[in-house]
Amino acid sequence: MFDPDLQRTLREGGIVAVVILDRLHDAVPLARALLGGGVRALELTLRTSAAVEAIREIRHAVPEMIVGAGTVLTPQQVREVHDAGAAFAVAPGTNPDVIGAANALGLSFAPGVMTPSDIEIAVASGCRLLKFFPAESAGGPAMLRAIAAPYGHLGLRFIPLGGLNAENFAPYLSEPSVDAIGGSWLAPRELINSRSWPTITTRAAEAVRRIQTLRS
Repeated sequence: MFDPDLQRTLREGGIVAVVILDRLHDAVPLARALLGGGVRALELTLRTSAAVEAIREIRHAVPEMIVGAGTVLTPQQVREVHDAGAAFAVAPGTNPDVIGAANALGLSFAPGVMTPSDIEIAVASGCRLLKFFPAESAGGPAMLRAIAAPYGHLGLRFIPLGGLNAENFAPYLSEPSVDAIGGSWLAPRELINSRSWPTITTRAAEAVRRIQTLRS
C-alpha cells in the first residue's frame, strides 16, 4: 500500500509539511521555501480548489519535492490526485473504498487512525503505514503507544498529525513506531497568504535541525 522506497525517504526526512493552499500561484514558491529549509516532503490538503492543480505544478517545477495529497475522502479524489502526479495520499479516517481506489491505482496511501478498530480496518485493507490523527486531541504519544502496542508484531508504522507544533513534536519522534511527523506549523495559512517565504524557510530549517539532533 505504500512504496517502501518512498516510506524510507519520508522516514529519513522525519517531517512532512502539511499545507492549506488558497492560491495556485503560491504553490511553487511555497515548495521552494520549504525545500530551502531542508523539508523534502509536502502534503497539500484537498480543502481548497487550488490543491490538485498545485500538486501538478509542484511536480513539474520543483521535482525535488515529494508532494502528496491530504484530506482525500473519496475514490474520485484518489483518481484526481493520482492523475495530477501525487506521490502519496493520506486521509483523516479509514475508508475501505478510498483505500481500495488507491490500491487499484498503485498510489501510496496512509489512512487516518485513532482507535484499535480503525487500525484493524486499515490492516485488513492492506495498510501498514498509518496516520495517527488527531494526535494531540487523541492523547498524544502515550495514546499512540497504547493503541500501537497490540499490533507491534505486524510492523505497523505511524505518522502523527494534528496539533503538533515546534514545542511538542519531539516526544512523537521518540516513539519507536513513528516514521515521521506531520507539521502544519511550518507553513500556516497566514504565512502562505502573506507570502512570507523566508519565515517558512527558517521554520523548516529549525525543524530539520531539531529532528537531526533528536535522532543523532
